[in-house]
Amino acid sequence: MASQIRLAFQASSRHSSTALVALTAAATVPVSLALLSDDLVPPPAYPWRHRGFFSSFDCAALRRGFQVYREVCASCHSLERIRWRELVGVTHTKEEVQDMCKEVDVVDGPNDEGEMFERPAKLFDPLPSPYPNDEAGRAANGGALPPDLSLMVKARHEGHDYVMALLTGYMDPPAGKVMMEGLYYNPYFPGGGISMPPPLNDEGVEYPDGTVATIAQQARDIAQFLNWTAEPEMEQRKKNAGLNMAALLFLVVGSGYMKRLRWSPHKTRKIAYIKGQ
Repeated sequence: MASQIRLAFQASSRHSSTALVALTAAATVPVSLALLSDDLVPPPAYPWRHRGFFSSFDCAALRRGFQVYREVCASCHSLERIRWRELVGVTHTKEEVQDMCKEVDVVDGPNDEGEMFERPAKLFDPLPSPYPNDEAGRAANGGALPPDLSLMVKARHEGHDYVMALLTGYMDPPAGKVMMEGLYYNPYFPGGGISMPPPLNDEGVEYPDGTVATIAQQARDIAQFLNWTAEPEMEQRKKNAGLNMAALLFLVVGSGYMKRLRWSPHKTRKIAYIKGQ
């Protein structure tokens, strides 16, 4: 009886080990396939002004990037996490933002009669979405919902480089690369096929400051603007970090001085005990 129980236990252990190995292999295969994919090119590292410890955003570039968003990207993509008032003092003056708000109608309510109504946008309203709901967005884009761009830079590894490379990376597919109908080849997009057509064109927008609106310039401006939408508090965070580091340095110097002044005599003194007679 004991030998039968031992054999049954060993068989059960072998089955459990086999199942565990199979489960582990099944879990690791998709990851290894994703890591070894030849259809995804990592974006190059571009130089950015705002990447330094004590660097800030280029407000002129942010203003141009917002213009590119309004004239090109806003027809499909939303910025639901950004409100009009957050643009004040960053890309435009308060008066300019208020004038832009007057051009947009938002649905509000209900009123005293229980009905919804439209009114001009105000500074506390979020930037308008191109579609009233997700279903309308999918219906207008062949079943694919254009993503919200508020946190796109945060949602991708080295997102500012990714946006820049993606917008400038459209090209003809290499020999042997079969593209499905409705897809465009872009090596920086996973799989190499993206349903969004090339959104930028040379001189596609006209910058009021006279900057030449090449595709690369527009992509660089919108990448910086989307970096700001993902981190609108970045400059204030860096200022707070500088103040905190200055306070920490003051505390370190003060602690060292007090140690030398108060504790040095205690640490260097010598206590001698004399045996009594």
